[in-house]
Amino acid sequence: MTLNEFWFILIGVLWTGFLVLEGFDFGVGGLLSTLGKGKDAADTEKRRRVMLTTIGPHWDGNEVWLLTAGGATFAAFPHWYATMFSAMYLPLLIILVALIVRAMGFEYRHKRNDDAWRRNWDLCIMAGSLLPPLLIGVALTNHVRGLPIDQDMEFVGNLFTLLNPMSLLGGIVVLLLSLTHGAFFIALKTEGEIRRDARVIGTKLGLVTAVLAVVLLLWIGLTKGTVWSWITTVIAAVALLFAIWSNTKDKEGYAFIGTAVTFAMAVATYFLVLFPNVMPSTLEGGTSLTITNASSSPLTLKIMTWAAVVFTPIVLIYTAWSYWAFRKRIGTHHIPAPVKVS
Repeated sequence: MTLNEFWFILIGVLWTGFLVLEGFDFGVGGLLSTLGKGKDAADTEKRRRVMLTTIGPHWDGNEVWLLTAGGATFAAFPHWYATMFSAMYLPLLIILVALIVRAMGFEYRHKRNDDAWRRNWDLCIMAGSLLPPLLIGVALTNHVRGLPIDQDMEFVGNLFTLLNPMSLLGGIVVLLLSLTHGAFFIALKTEGEIRRDARVIGTKLGLVTAVLAVVLLLWIGLTKGTVWSWITTVIAAVALLFAIWSNTKDKEGYAFIGTAVTFAMAVATYFLVLFPNVMPSTLEGGTSLTITNASSSPLTLKIMTWAAVVFTPIVLIYTAWSYWAFRKRIGTHHIPAPVKVS
């Protein structure tokens, strides 16, 4: 295996980590108004605080996977990074703003004991949780579909070039899979009525997601698939069906693992279809970006590889420990009443 191939695989692993971990964060935030609706205002607030508490120790660490994937792309494949950000500048800017607004919602909603104040920040959390997975799905699917890239490795399309049927379907599938993943996570981490409601909505979302995901992966497979990508496609489909079945049997842990495997196999399918390209060109006479012509120098890749060998295990160990430390379920009875400020 060459260093170019190693870093292509590692970037795929980083995207997998981001979508598996941040995916349920997005799902919890996106379901805040649906699953967070209680019998009265006090019950609603407690349910929403339970939901946010399940992801409170993890959401900011999960976002690091996205930053690391972007940094690794910049260092290992600078031409890929440059063309990608040139082609998708506006969607990536919207993602960044959405993540910032979402983080502000997490940090500021509890700063004032006022229903209107919390309601406005909840809207920010929901918008910041729904837009990123939608736009990330559009961006990743555009990579697989191909973009108009000229012989100088420059994107020559426009915003509407990105809004094609396949990529829009990809965005919807990533969004729905995130919501399903989030519902299963809530069911896994909570107890009582909110747990039961999460299982119900998780099954409904999962069935819709399964139908659209099969359509998307078949579309990609029939147009650009390889033997290996078909294998990962089948595994993704089976894992999602297994997750839905497990959820109906009250086995939330297996359901959550199932959607995590679905995300992982979907990313594997995308990267297997891409290889050895990183951004294929749809133009006749255009230049597709590959792991060879888009990469950094061999020395840069060597230095990065040693850094990855040292720090990646540390990150994985710390991440695993944090999830183990906050593994217990919580319910509305664990949530104290808001402190009134005189």
